Amino acid sequence: MVGPRRLNSSRPGAPSPGATRRTALGLLLGAPLLSACAGVQQSLSQFSNPFSSSPPPGPAGPPQQAAVAGSGGVKVGLILPLSAAGNAGLAAQSMRNAAEMALAEFQNPNIQLLIKDDNGTPQGAQQGAQQAVEEGAEIILGPLFAQSVPAVAQVTRARGISVIAFSTDSSIAGRGVYLLSFLPESDVNRIVEYSASIGKRSFAALVPDNAYGNVVEAALKPAVPRRGGRMVVFEKYGADRATAARTVAAQLGGADALFIADDGDSVVAVADALTAAGANLRNIQLLGTGLWDNPRVYASPALQGGLYAAPDPAGFRAFAGRYRTKYGGEPVRTATLAYDAVALVAALARTQGGQRFTSDVLTNPSGFAGIDGLFRFRADGTNERGLAVMKVAQGGGVAVAGSPKSFGA
Repeated sequence: MVGPRRLNSSRPGAPSPGATRRTALGLLLGAPLLSACAGVQQSLSQFSNPFSSSPPPGPAGPPQQAAVAGSGGVKVGLILPLSAAGNAGLAAQSMRNAAEMALAEFQNPNIQLLIKDDNGTPQGAQQGAQQAVEEGAEIILGPLFAQSVPAVAQVTRARGISVIAFSTDSSIAGRGVYLLSFLPESDVNRIVEYSASIGKRSFAALVPDNAYGNVVEAALKPAVPRRGGRMVVFEKYGADRATAARTVAAQLGGADALFIADDGDSVVAVADALTAAGANLRNIQLLGTGLWDNPRVYASPALQGGLYAAPDPAGFRAFAGRYRTKYGGEPVRTATLAYDAVALVAALARTQGGQRFTSDVLTNPSGFAGIDGLFRFRADGTNERGLAVMKVAQGGGVAVAGSPKSFGA
């Protein structure tokens, strides 16, 4: 397995004008030593939720013609729902822009992107993957929607070709299928770790009774005792939040931290339900996931001072500034995933020879550094990210603990 090391950043990898050294070099092995639109800018909450991994209702447009970006010798498939209905198609175009931006900033990459429009359907994704493989693609980036990933894997697994997909649904990860998205498990582990470091030992939790809540529950229940804590009360809620809120409120006296995992609107509603049930939320440390990156959360008086795990926003701000200069519009929040995926494969193509996209290389335990900080792929296809800890304030999230500089064992 390739170990961590500082790869030579002296030129041919020099950044093009206007690109920072870190971003131009993209993602190289040994993350701690790295240097590295269309639509409205989205908050983190709009791409961390598994429910955002499904195509929107409504008719898709006619499929876009396949395209090629770059002229390198290593062919890479990029599958996106470019003609999908509504915001999905706009997001896909923004991700395509970001992918091409990565090619431009990673000077002289030996990469040729084979860009395929999947029309927002599993059938389209499978067809795009088949075309890309027949054209010589050594790895597939995408698709975006969870339901399309297995369709692509049917094409790639038989040929030993890896997939780096953008879905947030960890259930579709697996052998040869790696997810580059932000997964709730990383959020949970980071916020519990930080909470324990500031002396929180007794946890209460309220999570939605849905797929997202199930993932959070599976991560939270082992994470708390692993950090020396205990779970005082754990409740799920459906449309009726009041009953679960009353149960939790009655037991908050035995807890010093309260974890609420839901999107912005729902978190505010849960906080209101807890207050109505008699809970004094000012006397307990509120905790959340990346879905708290939402204007409704920042505006809520009840949630002020709450802590949540998320990427350090500085990386996205710098990326968005360069994107605006190049394309004259705002990137969607998922755009960094496409950028990082292309930068990663460009770096591996430059440094890893014939082993560049093997599982040993992709699952290097030192990980990689991207726009949103450190990440590494696990053997099961999920990922771990180095996240910051943010505090809810009226003007937005404020970092109280930075992203880690390296991964532990």
